[in-house]
Amino acid sequence: MPDETPKPHRGAVANPANRFVAAQRAHDAEFADLDPAEEPGPRTQFLDDASQSILSHNESPDVGFTWSVNAYRGCEHGCSYCYARPTHEYLGYGAGIDFESRILVKRRAPELLREALSKPSWKPEAIAMSGVTDCYQPAERRLGITRGCLAVLADFRNPVVIVTKNALVARDLDLLAELARHQAVAVYVSLTTLDPGLRSVLEPRASPPAARLEAIRRLSAAGVPVGILMAPIIPAINDHEIPRVVEAAVKAGARYASHTLLRLPLSVRPVFLDWLRRNFPDREAKVLGQLRDFRDGALSSAEFGDRMRGTGAAAERLSQMFAVAKRRHGIHGSRPELSTAAFRRVEPGQLELL
Repeated sequence: MPDETPKPHRGAVANPANRFVAAQRAHDAEFADLDPAEEPGPRTQFLDDASQSILSHNESPDVGFTWSVNAYRGCEHGCSYCYARPTHEYLGYGAGIDFESRILVKRRAPELLREALSKPSWKPEAIAMSGVTDCYQPAERRLGITRGCLAVLADFRNPVVIVTKNALVARDLDLLAELARHQAVAVYVSLTTLDPGLRSVLEPRASPPAARLEAIRRLSAAGVPVGILMAPIIPAINDHEIPRVVEAAVKAGARYASHTLLRLPLSVRPVFLDWLRRNFPDREAKVLGQLRDFRDGALSSAEFGDRMRGTGAAAERLSQMFAVAKRRHGIHGSRPELSTAAFRRVEPGQLELL
C-alpha cells in the first residue's frame, strides 16, 4: 500500500541566481516542462562544516547582541521570507531551495564553544543562538548540537538568548532551567500566526502554532523567562493577527514580546515574491503596495534603525497596534536583563570534582 502521509513541502521551488557565481547551473532538463511548484522537492543533504571557530561577532545596532553561535548554516524550516537566505550564496549555493535542502552542520560546535569560553580573553556577555538560522531546526532532534552548546553554556553559566520557531526548545528544559537559576537565559519563541493553514505555507517545516504555545507553557512553568517574537509581520497576510497572537502568547506564559516588519534584502526578494504569487496571487498587489507604504515606496531598506520597523505613518500605526496589544495583556517591559555574575571558567572534567 503506498504511503499517503502528507510530506511537508518547501518554501522555495527554485534558486535565484547567485550574485557571486558567474556561471549558473541550468534547470534540470528532466523537469523542463513542469510547473516549478510541481517539481519534486530535493531530499535534504547534511554537509559537515569544518569551521575552526564558533563565535560570530556582530556590530549591527538592530539585533541586540554582539556574539552569536550558529550550529547550522541553511534552515529546513523553509520560510520564504528568511533574511538569512543570502548567506548561503557565500558558500556557492542558492538562496532558494538550496538554503532549505543543503544544511551545513557544525558537529564540533560544543567543543569549539568550550574552547572559546575557556580563554582568558573571553569577557562574559550574552551569546545569541539562532543569530542567523534556527538552532532548533528539524535536524537538531537527531543531532543534538544545540543541546551540546547549551550544556557548555550551563557549565560556564554564560548568559544566552535563544530565538526559535520550533517547539523542540522545550526538550532542553533541564539546561534552560539551570541557566535561569543564574539569570542567564531568555527565550523568544517566534510566533507569526495562530492559523495552522497559514503556518503550513508560511513556515512549512516549523512547529505548528499550538505546539509553540505549548512550548511557551512548559518553559514558563519551569521558571525560564520566555516571550515571543512576531517576525516578520507581513502586511495583508498576518498583520491582522497581532492582538490574538499577543493574547494567546501571554495566556501561555509569555512575559515579553517584540516584532519586526518583513524585509526583502538581496535574493530574499525573488524567493518571497515567487512564494507570494504561488500562494496568495489575489493579494500580491495589496501586500506589495502596503509594504511600500512602510518603506518610502521601496520594498526593502538596508538602513540601520529602519530596516526592522519601517518608517512613516504606516510604521508608526503598526508599532502602536503592537504596543496596545502588549499593554492590554499586561506586557509593560522588555525581556529581563541577563547577568554574568555567576560566570565561571570550567576545564573539561572539572565539574565532576566540584
